[in-house]
Amino acid sequence: MNTPRRALLAAAAGLVLAAGAQAQGTLKIGEINSYKAQPAFLEPYKKGMELAVDEINASGGLLGRKVELVIRDDNANPGEAVRAAEELLSREKVDVLMGGFLSNIGLALTDFAKQKKTFFLAGEPLTDKIVWADGNRYTYRLRASTYMQVAMLIPDVVAMKKKRWALVYPNYEYGQSAAASFKTLLKAAQPDVEFVAEQAPPLGKVDAGSVVQALADAKPDAIFNVLFGADLTKFVREGNTRGLFKGIEVASLLTGEPDYLDPLKDDAPNGWLVTGYPWYGIKTPEHEAFLKAYQAKFKDYPRLGSVVGYSAVKSIEAGVKKAGSTDSEKLVAAFSGLNVVTPFGPIVYRPEDHQSTMGAYVGRTKNVDGKGVMVDFRYMDGAKFLPSAAEVKKLRPAD
Repeated sequence: MNTPRRALLAAAAGLVLAAGAQAQGTLKIGEINSYKAQPAFLEPYKKGMELAVDEINASGGLLGRKVELVIRDDNANPGEAVRAAEELLSREKVDVLMGGFLSNIGLALTDFAKQKKTFFLAGEPLTDKIVWADGNRYTYRLRASTYMQVAMLIPDVVAMKKKRWALVYPNYEYGQSAAASFKTLLKAAQPDVEFVAEQAPPLGKVDAGSVVQALADAKPDAIFNVLFGADLTKFVREGNTRGLFKGIEVASLLTGEPDYLDPLKDDAPNGWLVTGYPWYGIKTPEHEAFLKAYQAKFKDYPRLGSVVGYSAVKSIEAGVKKAGSTDSEKLVAAFSGLNVVTPFGPIVYRPEDHQSTMGAYVGRTKNVDGKGVMVDFRYMDGAKFLPSAAEVKKLRPAD
């Protein structure tokens, strides 16, 4: 065989090997979150992601490649989150970026995606700014926002017929957004409402005694609570000790999630109106399949974080399959109107604001043998609690 022909064959073989190696390489999902700061939600969230990745890989992977999670902790700091995103893209060469728990970090990553023109799926951050005021072409969001979840509570709140409301919320983007939505929506539905007190302690640093005393001094008919995690536990225990909740109604975001309700144990409240996740009572085919798989893998029951982590990775799977690529521009186009099956049923990522229609469960809390559960709950379809496309144009900058 002459030398030129031998060289040609060697080059061709090299190309085949390179293509094969690329096909056999992993498809990397870069994920950034506050794992150390918010373990109650994010440890189950990580398990949910792992279950979804296992299912994807068992069915052949994505684009002929095994899926791999590359995870970074942002230490609950927006600057560190952005640095982690830079590192994931430049050094780890991840194919897709997702994550975020705290709303201020979600906003930082949303801006990063815009600046870098890279696709980003915000799984958990709930502030409305992610899809409205600060929304951009490259960012989509999975979970029902603060506005959506507050709107789900408002009909029952109005039915309480309480005039004097006090509010307590963590003093950062999520809490501020939730409080603003509550006041706006309740005032529109019940014009004679009065907001007699507001307590906004720093996230993770609630002085429960002074907060409870200030609320009691205002003599409200009802309380709207947005605290979660360790702050919620301290607030509820102090409120129970001082009798704050006796004879008044409480409406509370997220408190029905086992991630936050379970740690309350004997202090779990009775009769609070909440959004949450009654995993033990959901009988849909989608949820029963998820529950069975989750319990088989982890020998534990899922939390709301588990559903969000699982659904986020499943969304990436659906988007990549539809796009036929992990190219950011193609993913942006694929996510517009994307249908995804989640444990809560089918959802759609809306073209007009990049918000998914995932809903939430609304019900009442009940302390059963020293454990908090949700009763009288119903699923609220997120699509019914979102503004129209015409309204979104006023809320969101043009992409």
